[in-house]
Amino acid sequence: MRITPVGDSALRIELGEKIDEATQARVQAACAALDAALVPGITELVPAYTTVTAHYDARVATEAGAPADDVVGWLATRAELALAKLPAKPARKGRTVEIPVCYGGEFGPDLARVAAQAKLSPEEVVRRHAAGSYVVHLVGFSPGFPYLGGLAPELATPRLTQPRAQVPAGSVGIAGAQTGVYPLATPGGWNLIGRTPLRLFRPEDDPPVLLQAGDRVKFRAIAAGEFAREAAR
Repeated sequence: MRITPVGDSALRIELGEKIDEATQARVQAACAALDAALVPGITELVPAYTTVTAHYDARVATEAGAPADDVVGWLATRAELALAKLPAKPARKGRTVEIPVCYGGEFGPDLARVAAQAKLSPEEVVRRHAAGSYVVHLVGFSPGFPYLGGLAPELATPRLTQPRAQVPAGSVGIAGAQTGVYPLATPGGWNLIGRTPLRLFRPEDDPPVLLQAGDRVKFRAIAAGEFAREAAR
């Protein structure tokens, strides 16, 4: 584990070097441990693939006893103490969420590109993508956007050289070795292979996002008729 400053208001806590489930579990366990420790001054924890960024308020930390000339060292020491004995598994057990996807056609305009990159038929790309078991490593970019690990290596495809000005909400895409779902209509450069009628971001709900880090995702291929029925609900 390594702790380094990020600007003058955050610390980066590095918990691994590889993007895998073991590191993801350490990241979630670290967030839980820091949250429980209530370190004075830490205001927000932002998990990523291999790190946790701890944002802090230096004024609050100094009022709690941090020396004005070494707020970073004071906070880092307390973070290290909180993380001294991380559990093997995070406190929160992730759910498994099934996401229906209509692949190809108008919903997946880049399916043929992914198939060509993988030297597979579009049908085989769909089969392999839907057969995967994915874990949510982090949620970001836009509200509820899940970055999913577990993509079959042969399906990895570089991002588009020219991002789209707008990607429809619900679009399922591939970028490099990761896959994900656009909860909202936003610009984006991922390869679009399908779309789900499921809403991943619902501001009227509590919490407003469907997926959280540590959850698992299973995609289920559906026909256009089922997509229309689900979208109409």
